[in-house]
Amino acid sequence: MAFKDVLLQLSSYPEPTPIAAVEQAIGFAEALGAHLSALTYKIEIPSTSNVLANSLLDIQGMVAAERQKSVTNAQALMGVFESMATKHGIAHDQIVGSCPTSQLAAIVTEHARMHDITMVPIGAQADLQQYVAECVIFGSGRPTIVFPEVPKSGNSFSLDIVGVAWDFSRPAARTVADALPILQRAKTVRVVTITQEKTIDTRRSSAELATHLARHGVEVVLEVEEAAGRTIGQALEGYAAARDLDLLVMGAYGHSRMRDFILGGATKTIVANPPLPVLLSH
Repeated sequence: MAFKDVLLQLSSYPEPTPIAAVEQAIGFAEALGAHLSALTYKIEIPSTSNVLANSLLDIQGMVAAERQKSVTNAQALMGVFESMATKHGIAHDQIVGSCPTSQLAAIVTEHARMHDITMVPIGAQADLQQYVAECVIFGSGRPTIVFPEVPKSGNSFSLDIVGVAWDFSRPAARTVADALPILQRAKTVRVVTITQEKTIDTRRSSAELATHLARHGVEVVLEVEEAAGRTIGQALEGYAAARDLDLLVMGAYGHSRMRDFILGGATKTIVANPPLPVLLSH
């Protein structure tokens, strides 16, 4: 299935998503000829009923100011998105609502289920965005792209060199299947298996995956990268930088329990601070 319906989640509070993230998402949609929906929510901040605090600090005024900050940020983000999408000739629409912070991740996940893929930008101080990404990855049933709000070089979202983290697991297989539309358009696809960090229990070979992908028109380069004392997440970051990857495809490990997510080590590392755009599925 081609990616024709892309969702971009934008944050309006406490700080707005940088324009560079909007540019990257538009580049991704443009490359795939996809419709792009920008989603943001004005954050509802509850009022306090502490009479003493209100009289001393004007809590009501502070809450009102923070609410307005979110409203202003949301309006500005959508104005920038509208202008950029129109300039690039991207089919697009906007989804704007209001909700408290506690409901944001669940609402974004519901929207993600109605799109082919969801893009979630992650910043240096983005605990809420990280939680939103985790909810979407494990709760939407659709692939997710997490990417740095501000790229290390330029704002283009190229899909020429794509890496696939392969360990013969179910999440890895699921992600390869989900990423096929991107793998089929990439100029170079590198499949890497990280060794010496954990035991890989399989009777299959990477060559079999290469044969499978070749039947879908995808020729791959098979590689092995030794962990060399690094975690899998660190090894993948190093591999992505050394091979100048535009996108990394990897399975998401973890499960949710009572709305709290227990992530695998590599997944946690990548989602918390993606060094490049990373496509994850669970």
